[in-house]
Amino acid sequence: MKIDEIIRAIEEKAPAACAEEWDNVGLLIGNPGKEVDSVLIAFEMTEKVMQEAVDTKCGLIITHHPMIYKGLKKINSDNATGRIIQQAIHHDIAIYAAHTNLDNVTGGVNSRLAEKLGIENLTVLEPRQNQLLKLVVFVPHAQAAQVRDALFAAGAGHIGHYDSCSFSCAGEGSFKGDETTNPFAGKKDVLHFEEEARIETILPAYLYRRTLSALLEAHPYEEPAYDFYKLENSAQNIGSGMIGILPEAMEEIDFMRHVKKTLGIPVLRHSELTEKKIRKVALCGGSGSFLLSAALAQKADVFITGDIKYHDFFIPEKRLLLIDAGHYETEQFTTSLLFDILKQKFSNFAIRISGSTTNAVNYLI
Repeated sequence: MKIDEIIRAIEEKAPAACAEEWDNVGLLIGNPGKEVDSVLIAFEMTEKVMQEAVDTKCGLIITHHPMIYKGLKKINSDNATGRIIQQAIHHDIAIYAAHTNLDNVTGGVNSRLAEKLGIENLTVLEPRQNQLLKLVVFVPHAQAAQVRDALFAAGAGHIGHYDSCSFSCAGEGSFKGDETTNPFAGKKDVLHFEEEARIETILPAYLYRRTLSALLEAHPYEEPAYDFYKLENSAQNIGSGMIGILPEAMEEIDFMRHVKKTLGIPVLRHSELTEKKIRKVALCGGSGSFLLSAALAQKADVFITGDIKYHDFFIPEKRLLLIDAGHYETEQFTTSLLFDILKQKFSNFAIRISGSTTNAVNYLI
């Protein structure tokens, strides 16, 4: 199977355009057109993971954290990154990273963490801004349904938990083609008036090209009239963190024991107890302290994340319980998520999760 087919399967779920600007997702090393027989999935790119790929003859390694964040000035054996790159090139092994694009989508890293903890009715904690477009197109009434269906098939028309969303109104369009045209309606060089439908729908900005292509293919006119507008609305299915509710409220200590057991953590750090039960849960896998204000604004009972700084534990002031469950621990289910995405698409393809331990943090108990 070609590497670009595997990448497309991942990015159908987690488009690269959903990643943060500072991130470096995508194919970091390798040829997208290369055929590979198997894939190795790992949380982190380490030398042990690379050796595992060499030993098992995997042609592609997929990780969550990118091995390369910034431009490299040197590639040598002085550090692990240089040694891994040399090994990858020597053995012709490609490396791909799905990081914040997989974090920032519904059904991604944070959704998987929430599901493991038994949290229901999930929504994005902090939806992304400037991610939506409004499409307006004018179509003859008889062809309006086929154009509308093509737009929906391309991914347009999703608002929250609803799909196939659009608005239409009737009007009259006018046009006159010159001698070089072959008009769908009317005659060359004659002003024509056509009863048309104005169709409006919404789409994520990353689906612009796909939606435009579908529009042009389905529309009967040689030169359809259409407009794309940038929207200020937030994208409800794209953004940072998740928030939801537990089936039943839990005492704070019981909930923390539940988190500790579910994530397999030897120790939890937490803020002062609020002396209230836990029902509404906000979370963000990895480093999510930037979402503490969003969790407070949505009146969450608890916020779970990793990499909390000392002074951040003072911020809640008993308004919520702040839990630092660890960076790796809150994202550890990413490898199984990637495995499930690929297995659902390619059921007979060789995909395996690395057996190497990639958590850089160790605990003395």
